[in-house]
This record gives sequence, C-alpha cells and structure tokens, in this order.
Amino acid sequence: MSAISARIRLPADEGAAARAIAFAWLFADRASLPQTASDRLAILVEEWVLNVVEHGQPSPGGRIGLVLQKRGDGIRLIFSDPGLAFDPTHAAFNGPNEERGGGVGLALLQAWTRTLQYRRRGGRNRLLLELKPEA
Repeated sequence: MSAISARIRLPADEGAAARAIAFAWLFADRASLPQTASDRLAILVEEWVLNVVEHGQPSPGGRIGLVLQKRGDGIRLIFSDPGLAFDPTHAAFNGPNEERGGGVGLALLQAWTRTLQYRRRGGRNRLLLELKPEA
C-alpha cells in the first residue's frame, strides 16, 4: 500500500485560499487522484480555508495547517486552524446565501466526506476528514 502525505501551514489571510487550492492540486497530481476526487479535494480545501478566514476570526498572525494523505484508495484531509470553535459534525446547513453567494461549503463537506474526528485544543480547531469513495 503506497502512502503519500503532504503538509502546509498558511497565514490565515486573504491569500490563504488560493495557496491552499494550489497545494491541493499539486497533491492530487502527485497522488495520481482521479479527476472527480481531485476536483472535490480542491473545492473542500477552498471552502474550509475561506470559511476560517471569513468567519472564524483567526488571530492576527494565525496560521492554518493542512495535511493531505493518500493511503491505498483512501484520501484524508486534516485541517487545523486558530479560528472560533466550530464543529461541523454539529452544524446545520441552512441553504445557500442568495444575497452574497456561497453558503454551500458545509453541505459539500457533509456530502463528500466522512468526519472522523473534531476536537478543540489549545485554541485551535482540528478536523480529520476522509473523502467518501466516488459513487
């Protein structure tokens, strides 16, 4: 079973999402992920990082951690961030925001992944997800 792992720490600023997406695409290429899995990975990474930056109120100088792993056919995402406590396993999706756009990140996260673990420790959120196999 081949394992591939990559990690990055990003400043929690306006450029974080673009850097995280580029990182996700590089990982997907290196891990030879199928196109649908690559697309979903990039979208999920973008949604999570954008939400941390836009809604999580990370402290100035805070950093977002991202680890991507492929083990066999499984793909794991591990997010760590200094934002407000937010456990997606207990959050409800209230529909898209029709005024500003967006608002579907949580629904995509719930549809495309299994949450393996959420915890808050030392002022940081840590979320471990696994992409669901493609249908």
